Amino acid sequence: MVAVTGAASDAAAAIESANTIIIKIGSSLLVEDAHGAVNSAWLANVASDIAMLREAGKNVVVVSSGAIALGRRELGIDGRELALEEKQAAAATGQVMLAHAWREAMAAHGIGVAQILLSPEDTETRRRHLNARATMGALLELGAVPVVNENDTVATAEIRFGDNDRLAARVAAMISADLLVLLSDIDGLYSANPRHSSDAVHVARVDSLNDEVMAMAGSANAAYASGGMVTKLEAARIAMNAGCGMVICDGQGARPLSAVINGAQHTLFRAEHSPLTARKRWIGGSLTPRGALHVDAGALRAIRQGRSLLPAGVTSASGNFERGDLIAIEDEAGQVIGHGLTAYSATDTRVILGHKSREIEGLLGYRGRDEVVHADNLVMLEQSG
Repeated sequence: MVAVTGAASDAAAAIESANTIIIKIGSSLLVEDAHGAVNSAWLANVASDIAMLREAGKNVVVVSSGAIALGRRELGIDGRELALEEKQAAAATGQVMLAHAWREAMAAHGIGVAQILLSPEDTETRRRHLNARATMGALLELGAVPVVNENDTVATAEIRFGDNDRLAARVAAMISADLLVLLSDIDGLYSANPRHSSDAVHVARVDSLNDEVMAMAGSANAAYASGGMVTKLEAARIAMNAGCGMVICDGQGARPLSAVINGAQHTLFRAEHSPLTARKRWIGGSLTPRGALHVDAGALRAIRQGRSLLPAGVTSASGNFERGDLIAIEDEAGQVIGHGLTAYSATDTRVILGHKSREIEGLLGYRGRDEVVHADNLVMLEQSG
């Protein structure tokens, strides 16, 4: 289902209700074409928008391109096609400049930033995924704005994300964000390429990514697509499947997020489920358990009330699982009553089971999580009979 009118306030409502927002910024917005330098005035205004969101109690993560564009001018290798190793060298140089630009822009509002460089394996390998998720969660709790980019300094042509739209969507899925905002050079999705077709109609809202919607982006080789509409719809699919809504809006103005809140034209892709619901649906039905935790009656009552599973309530562990793996939760009779993502490996679980959470550090030699399975990572299964 698509809506061509009447959704002007949808994005404002989505921003208002979101707890965690990802903002993706492309090189063309951040870097001035004429000088190959950071567009400092524009960045300062976007920083003001981010500060506004932070003041409203939102967590904000930025996915920012621009390292290669900045670094190639600094190294004097602009104006021509670069070899892979030259792109990597430009990225290594530009990342320093990019991080500094974001630090200065956010410092004007008393907000700290942190740089995070991700490769595809960081979102696809379970342990690295969990580590990246935990790092970003810690930064947000400490009041910093994570600034994420692809790790171009070590990426090869074969293993890259390919674009930061999809990277931003993967980050949104990774941290269970509520909303992804793509700041673009166009104010949303159209029924056809608006630069070539006078009959193109703006689409204000998309409720599902069916074939009709995907066809609006054109072919992968079209000029409209080279600007990123195909990859933006692919990003929307990733985000929506993770329970995260997405907005495409024109980022060229001084305060693009404020403009959207105040009714500027955009396209909103609505997720059917919340991030937590989508995550639990995935846990409950999409994975095969690598092992099992057996719990006592007290722990069973607690998790049925929506609480986390603590080590004190675990009586035994079976299987050979690692941190982040899916495990089954079994009652005293051996019946599977739930699925969850474990915070500990099988080896460590066997050391701490039956103990209080405050004893974990002394038993393992490091401070881990208080719970073996957090409530957000635990799904109770329907019981027959």
